Order: sequence, then structure tokens, then C-alpha cells
Amino acid sequence: MSLDFDTINAKARERLKGFCRVCPVCDGRHCSGQVPGMGGVGSGTAFRENLHALARYRLRMKTIHDVREPDTKLDLWGQILSMPIMAAPMTGVSYNMGGDMSEESFIDGIVEGCMDAGTIGWSGDGADPAMFESGLKAIEKNNGSGIPIIKPRAQDEIIKRIRSAEKAGAIAVGMDIDGAGLVTMALKGQAVGPKSTAELKELVQECSLPFILKGVMTPEDALSALEAGVSAIVVSNHGGRVLDYTPGSADVLSEISSLVRGRMIVMADGGVRFGADVLKLLALGADAVMVGRPLIAGLFGGGTEGVGMVLNKMKNELIQSMLLTGTQSTTKVCPKIIHK
Repeated sequence: MSLDFDTINAKARERLKGFCRVCPVCDGRHCSGQVPGMGGVGSGTAFRENLHALARYRLRMKTIHDVREPDTKLDLWGQILSMPIMAAPMTGVSYNMGGDMSEESFIDGIVEGCMDAGTIGWSGDGADPAMFESGLKAIEKNNGSGIPIIKPRAQDEIIKRIRSAEKAGAIAVGMDIDGAGLVTMALKGQAVGPKSTAELKELVQECSLPFILKGVMTPEDALSALEAGVSAIVVSNHGGRVLDYTPGSADVLSEISSLVRGRMIVMADGGVRFGADVLKLLALGADAVMVGRPLIAGLFGGGTEGVGMVLNKMKNELIQSMLLTGTQSTTKVCPKIIHK
């Protein structure tokens, strides 16, 4: 029997009961403050603001043009992706998602589902060593198709994990510096914290792979990442899960991108639910976009196939949005298609 999204959502809702309602619109309204869990810290405002920020931007419809077959491919460090959409790093199945799946099964499903859709999944890190190790195993098993992300631990602990990522054959490695104040890590007695520019530079110099810094929300931090020699940044507020009342990623992306794009790769996440959201972020200055929570529902409700279905749905919506804005390629999106 073929899968459909009603079936996927119903099954995901059942398996994630008590942790995620799989709402028709995933906006954090019903899971505010549920950290650990799927919500945003405190009032949940930062989670919701990611969606509100994206919603404030509109697409200018343009239908007199020569675009017939939009090109969604992305060349990322020599790997050709079918779309500029990747799975954000996610962990903590037991305390964030209810535990109705092992950490290993979760990341296996994400990485394999992404591969089936022609893109890549990022893996995460957490208090339980199995979280980072499961991601590395999934990446190694799939010929290096994936990017492991490390929490902002002590320098020696990060370098140790960088070596593991190199050994696994990952195409890149990075750190989610926006996890510096993560409640779940603190609860598990794991030391994480901010980093200086000098510390970032040390990590970059210790790494033979492209190094990514996820969690940049200010122009100053973007310039510090550039000074440290970082290969790519992700404009992100950690899904609104670490600091209440932050702006949405979409509202800070353009200013950050205008400073550093062309000298490093700029990615973004936060509130991405549809292909049109992807096009908006590309028009605001991103080279690629990350998606998180929708893939959790896809995996819990439809397994690896469900992950691929979510991604391909977004890709098809992206193509439709490109056709209706006169956009030929996702590598050359005109900022003028945006109306705020």
C-alpha cells in the first residue's frame, strides 16, 4: 500500500504522543516551553518568530519569462545535491521525541531518506555518546553522505570528534555554537559554552574537512567566523529552543549574507515548512536551507520513505514557486522576487 501524508501524519501523531502533536501548522503554539521536548524554551516566542519572520516576506508573482525547467541542483564541496534542502542535525529521541525509536534507527532513517531524495542529512551530538556515534555510523555506512555537527564542548573534546568525522569520510564537519546554553545538555551534566574567535580558529586549523559554524545570528558573529577561516555558516537560532525572544532567522539573514556571502557558504534554517519558504531564504541570501521538524513526522510516520516524501514535496513546491517567480536556478535567485 502506497503512503500518503494523511497516513504518515496519523501514525507520527500516535508514535510521538505526549511529545509532538504533529499539528497541521507546526508553529510551536502547543508545545511552548517544552524543552526537553519539541517546543521552544520559555514562552516559545523564538520558535514562533521563525515562522512569523518567514511569513512577513511575500513572493512577487512573475509569469512573463522564458523559464521552463527550473534547476534546483546544488554543488556542495563537490557533491551534487538534487535540491538546496538538507536535514538539520537532530538528536535526543528519548527525551525530545518520546523514545519510540532508537537513536541509531532515527539517524539511519534521516540519512538514508535524504540520500533517496538526492540530498544529505546532518547528524547531531548530545549528552549520550550514542547520539554522535550513531550519526557517524550512518554517515560511514552511506559512503560519507552526511555532515556531523558537534556541540560547543571543551576544545579537546571537539577535536576528538573531528577526528572521528574525518575517519568516517564525512564531506564536512561542524559545530552548533547555538547549543552553548542548551538546557538538555546542562541537565545531563555536559559542559558546553560560547567560543572565542581564537578558539574557532584553532578548531578550523585542526580540521582537514570544511568546517561549518551553525548558530550565527548577528553580522559580528559572521565576521568572526570569517576571520576564523570557517567554510560555511548556518544562520540559525537553534529552532528557537535556546533563547527566548530572538528574531527569526529570515529577519537577520540578508544583513549577514551581504557581509560574507561569496567568501563563505551561507545556509539558514528556522520555520521551513514549504518549498516557498526555501525560495524566500535563498532570495534573502542563503545558498542552502535546512529543515528539521517536518522530517521527524515523516520518519516516525513513514520511515525512510516518509523522509524522502517530505523532501520531494518541498522540492516540487520549490520548483512551482520558481516557475511562478521567473527563477531559473536556485544558485541565482534574484532578491527582487521578495516583497516584505
